[in-house]
Amino acid sequence: MKEAKPKSIKVYIDGLVQGVGFRPFVYRLAEELGVKGIVRNSGKGVLIEAESDASVLDRFTDALNTTPPPLSRIDNFDLSEQEYQGYQDFDIVQSVSDLKSTAVSPDIGICSACEREMSEKDDRRYGYWAINCTDCGPRYSIINTLAYDRANTSMNVFEMCPSCHAEYHDPRSRRYHAQPISCHQCGPRL
Repeated sequence: MKEAKPKSIKVYIDGLVQGVGFRPFVYRLAEELGVKGIVRNSGKGVLIEAESDASVLDRFTDALNTTPPPLSRIDNFDLSEQEYQGYQDFDIVQSVSDLKSTAVSPDIGICSACEREMSEKDDRRYGYWAINCTDCGPRYSIINTLAYDRANTSMNVFEMCPSCHAEYHDPRSRRYHAQPISCHQCGPRL
């Protein structure tokens, strides 16, 4: 029996989808379901290219719509089929700077996980006033232009220390692609 060729789709999502952990959410969902492809920010929102069999892609797109990150808001979900690309894994790729029309998240008050870390004397962010993750912290007040990437924020002048860099690139971390990530060692100082 001949194996069916995987289906390839392109999804544009706009609304409040930048600065709320949407790309890390998409990445983790794709990893969980075995979907191959990419996700990136654009000036229009989030672009996803995804490949798998049709039933897996149905579960993937359903989860995108029904269980997005808590701080996000989907205003438009545009799905289309595209020519098969042959992706070998799933990656967050560099944003594209195109028409700038997506919503920007407001700054979000400290979440309970960051509040707990800030209070634990053994935590490396103990007492750190600028603590944040993908669930909290500055967004609107630090962005210079879309797409919402560190290079387009006032955080671009602060080079991440090795520990923050590791968290930023670890898909299991809640600071995965958290643009304002910092700590006592590498972040802004009062």
